[in-house]
Parts: sequence; structure tokens; C-alpha cells
Amino acid sequence: MFSGLVVGIYVASEAGAPMETRSEVDAWAGRGLAGDRYATAAGKFSGTRVEDQLRAVTLIEQEAISSVTTQYGIELSADLTRRNIIVSGVPLNHLVGSEFMVGNVRMRGFDLAEPCTYLEGISGVNVRAALLHRGGLRAEVLTDGHISVSDPVTSV
Repeated sequence: MFSGLVVGIYVASEAGAPMETRSEVDAWAGRGLAGDRYATAAGKFSGTRVEDQLRAVTLIEQEAISSVTTQYGIELSADLTRRNIIVSGVPLNHLVGSEFMVGNVRMRGFDLAEPCTYLEGISGVNVRAALLHRGGLRAEVLTDGHISVSDPVTSV
């Protein structure tokens, strides 16, 4: 059991577009987040290895972002991670295959979002080694709902 918080929300309208910060966002079951590239199948990896509905939302721990600076001396802002939801106090790696709640939205963890060369290229930051096995979680949106910064993130 755990209980954490949403500390940031980001969407990008198309592949390669800058991530835009939001204080709240609607989540659509089987699609993703309103205004985000994967909800409209416009993501860099749409139509490839993993179905878009399974990677509808990406989450990353604020603690992982902070550790990139403290352990590796690399400045990394949350938007440069290319992840949609920044959480605190949530053990994301343990949620692969599990259902959890983000505010009133039910999600299921699909797989780990390991950092890649695309992330490094678009962010201009060499972070693959620093985020290895802590680059976040890809998740499926199971229910429609609304997510806001400061919403709880809880196990089901």
C-alpha cells in the first residue's frame, strides 16, 4: 500500500512538441489525456511496438528527477522527461501489471518507461544512464475522469 501525490502534469499536442504544463487535465479511458499526442495517435512511437492505449499516460517520480541532479550533477526539469504525470511518494516500478488511482482515474501500469536516445535528443540532456530503471511507468487509462495537481495517487 502507498499514498502519494500528483506534483505536475504535462501534455504535448504532437510528436516532438514541447511539453506544456497543466494544473489539471481530463483523462479518457482507452485513449489518454486531453491535449496529449498519444490520445490522438500523434506520438513519436504511435503505431509501433506498443499499442497507444497501453502507453496512454507516462508517469515519473519526482524523486527520480531530483536524484539525477544530486547523484549525477545533471539539471533536468520535469518537462524535459517527456512524461505526463509527475508524482511524489509513489513506487512506480512496483506498479507494472497493477491497478492504481490517480485522483478519480483508475489506471493500470503496463511497463517501465526506460529512457531512450529520442529522449536525450529532444531534451538535449544526457540522462539515459541517470534514469535507467527509474525513467517512469507507461500506463493505461481504465476510467474517464479528471486529474489535478495535488490529487492523491493510491493503490487499489
